[in-house]
Amino acid sequence: MVQKRSSNPAARIGAIAAIGALALTGCSSETIANGFMPSTPEVTDKTGALIALWTGSWAALLAVGVLVWGLMIWALIVYRKRKGDNQLPVQLQYHVPLELMYTVIPIVMVGVLFVASQRTVEETLHLDENPDLTVQVYGKQWSWDFYYSEFDVHYSGERIQIQGEGDDMEHLPTLYLPLDQNVQFEVMSRDVNHAFWIPEFLYKSDMIPGRTNTFQITPTQEGVYRGKCAEMCGEFHSEMLFRVEVIPVDEFEEVMAQYEADGQTGPLDDPTLNRWGNTGGDH
Repeated sequence: MVQKRSSNPAARIGAIAAIGALALTGCSSETIANGFMPSTPEVTDKTGALIALWTGSWAALLAVGVLVWGLMIWALIVYRKRKGDNQLPVQLQYHVPLELMYTVIPIVMVGVLFVASQRTVEETLHLDENPDLTVQVYGKQWSWDFYYSEFDVHYSGERIQIQGEGDDMEHLPTLYLPLDQNVQFEVMSRDVNHAFWIPEFLYKSDMIPGRTNTFQITPTQEGVYRGKCAEMCGEFHSEMLFRVEVIPVDEFEEVMAQYEADGQTGPLDDPTLNRWGNTGGDH
């Protein structure tokens, strides 16, 4: 005899809840608190505000979702058609208080989200007049150049063929940053569109030929971070990676002194001129 599959709704809900609980056991409380973002508030002076906006938005959306789902389920149960009841429910053409509620509440919610977003954007894009360090970052097919203006030294990278995940991490172009110093990034492209992205910094900036985009970040946690190009820029786009090392100021100055000793001094060539000799525009 073929056994009929159970259609008990409670059993199904219990199974779904068990699966969800099992999936969440692999997530730490810190990961959940950070909204599953690839960073923590301690990485830079900007990550805390960005994570707060992200998690706050999701919490508000989840609360609205639970409310709407709850009202829908309640209405389906309370106003379901019962056996032997063939009468139509009372038909209303309008209900002014209800219509005002579902008009005003969304407007208030959108307004709050707009204000919070605008404040976070202003904080993220704020530029101090006197940053501690200026780094000019040049994207090129398919590597990176870094020029440290205050020290008048540079690093010019070459394409590294990546054989597998994690391979050649030590040989990638390295961007050194001093701990707890306000760094101004001026990002540019030598050829085609690129994008400068350090996922754990929660910031990405376009690199467009003939244009300089500027932003500032203060790294507040020592460590090694991964960076990459986030704009499809040709055949070896996936290999356009770099490392970021956030180190104490004295160690950073030693690296700059080593660059100078190695003869890597002076500014790099004009970033507005791409390799075809054009100034911006189409190629």
